[in-house]
Amino acid sequence: WYLVHEISSGTIDGDVTIAALQVRMALTESLQLVAYKDGYTDFSDDTAHLSNNDGWNDIGAGLKWAFIQDWEKQFHMAAGIGYEFGWGDEEVLQKSDELRLWLSANKGFEKLHLGATVNYIYATDDSQGLLNNSDFVSVHLHADYFLTEWLSPVAEINGYFVTDEGPAGALGVTTDFNGVDGFSIAGGDKDDTITGVLGFELRPLGDDLGLRAAYETQLNDDDSLFGYRWTFSAVYEF
Repeated sequence: WYLVHEISSGTIDGDVTIAALQVRMALTESLQLVAYKDGYTDFSDDTAHLSNNDGWNDIGAGLKWAFIQDWEKQFHMAAGIGYEFGWGDEEVLQKSDELRLWLSANKGFEKLHLGATVNYIYATDDSQGLLNNSDFVSVHLHADYFLTEWLSPVAEINGYFVTDEGPAGALGVTTDFNGVDGFSIAGGDKDDTITGVLGFELRPLGDDLGLRAAYETQLNDDDSLFGYRWTFSAVYEF
């Protein structure tokens, strides 16, 4: 994964790039080991408070249980549990422990595929990190269409809703936003973040390799750190 993110708020703004690797391994036909967060973050030299900061991200891993796999009806459901270890660098808004619970459902209608995922993120120690952390729920709605054997357009709606705001961090800053899926920030529960995504997947070598690109931007007007981002990824199955 490679992200180019323009963050914007009254406290922090500037450019940030993130490079990461996600690994999934089938343990059984229905149980999967997922390493879902790692990588390296680099803030640009014009980012307020974090100018020229770079460092490692936290490490997150867990188990995913696909308890419904109806291939004939193209219907699947899964639940998962994971833990993010605060081993990253607080200079890039990491170093926070989190427990993650999630539930997902996917339904296919021939070439059209719809999906939904709900995550609950619990900051097991909200006094960690440069700006600390908060608890939140994230909701993700996905749609893609198998236009050809090698191309699928993709659209998504994502929502991030703080359920328990954390204390001020080491910088003495309290905010009305959270760090959504990228940064550990003790956000407030007054302003939610809703984003929209448009992108595509290319399969030049068949289903084993997917090349993806997407543009994501905030849809609501509330104060947020999100701004907009470009995401590029390559997915290889073997």
